[in-house]
Amino acid sequence: MKNARLIAFETLYKIFYDSTYSNLAVDSALKDVETDKAFISALVYGVVERKITLDYYINKYLTSKPKPKIMTILRLGAYQLLFMDKVPSSAAINESVELTHNIKQDYYSKLVNAVLHKIDSNREDISEPSIKYSVPECLINMWNKQYGAETVSGFLPALNERPPIYAIPNSKFVDAEELCYELLEEGVECEVFEDTVLIHSSIDFDSSRSYKNGLFYIEDLSSYNCARALDAKPGETVIDFCSAPGGKAFTIAQKMENNGKLYAFDLYEHRTELVRKSAQRLELNVISAKINDASVYNDAIPMADKILCDVPCSGFGIVRRKPEIKYKNLDSIKNLPEIQLNILKTSSLYLKNGGRLIYSTCTLNKKENEKVVAAFLKDNLGFSLEYDKTIFPSIHGGDGFYFAVLTKNYD
Repeated sequence: MKNARLIAFETLYKIFYDSTYSNLAVDSALKDVETDKAFISALVYGVVERKITLDYYINKYLTSKPKPKIMTILRLGAYQLLFMDKVPSSAAINESVELTHNIKQDYYSKLVNAVLHKIDSNREDISEPSIKYSVPECLINMWNKQYGAETVSGFLPALNERPPIYAIPNSKFVDAEELCYELLEEGVECEVFEDTVLIHSSIDFDSSRSYKNGLFYIEDLSSYNCARALDAKPGETVIDFCSAPGGKAFTIAQKMENNGKLYAFDLYEHRTELVRKSAQRLELNVISAKINDASVYNDAIPMADKILCDVPCSGFGIVRRKPEIKYKNLDSIKNLPEIQLNILKTSSLYLKNGGRLIYSTCTLNKKENEKVVAAFLKDNLGFSLEYDKTIFPSIHGGDGFYFAVLTKNYD
């Protein structure tokens, strides 16, 4: 049986060199693992989150670029030394050396041993934000220009923290206090936070009685507040474009008191099936999950009182959930605003006069947020902006998020 560090090594190699998404790689790696799941997960996400910091330390003691497999071992060892206080330095170094033997790279065992010993003996108090928080300098520069250095320095520390998990009570069965009691009975550490339950410990959804019985669903706090801002009413017709995995749709359905019609559209069947299955578990029969391309007008879709348009985006607000996002080339997202504007324009065609539309993203980039909304309003004079809101990630709060609340006054 493979040990935890070997599994973490193989998973990291897939992420860094096969371009596999971290969450998918971790889920696949843990599928058949019975022990050390939390340790493996912490190693993988930690190394991805801290890659720039780790490489800074490692490269100080290398004279040439190492093989990808050796670099992965060095990152894994350095992360344990620098960021895992409960792992003894001797274990971090010795187990890293052992990995070179496990993958038949014995020749590099002395190199790994020497570099990690030097890192362990020469720790620094780093002040440079890019290195300290492992965020590319180009991304920090973009944020500083758009939001100001003071704001950016305020949320940078949160980007390497574990994101909080919020359980949203299904009001058909429980309120927040009742859900908290049920979860505590199952051994889950949690507390009531406003009208949600903040979970502090790990939870196995497959075995959770409360989850299987439809007492709650998981949704980030920022996303939850965005869906609530739509202010859907019982009996209304509501559309949720780009809906999967469905958290916002479930919140909207609760605001509708499960009365009316809520269309949850997404581009692919496997994504609509996610929404459909969860809606069935929650007994939210107001939801109809169907395939639809949000960028193309579909005359079979009815006019709606309220519309949520949560567009594909660069995802810079959720880097603590998918840390590899922050390393993407900024040139790769240049075409996103055009795609987003097209989806917003198409979505607006289904809104009734007097109706409300929310445009939202889970990114921190004004070109994808405020500027898309401004471009839409310039060409659609029948719409007005009620208000918009940028939410920055915080250690005890939600993810980075943006939403704009628009009203259709006339055609």
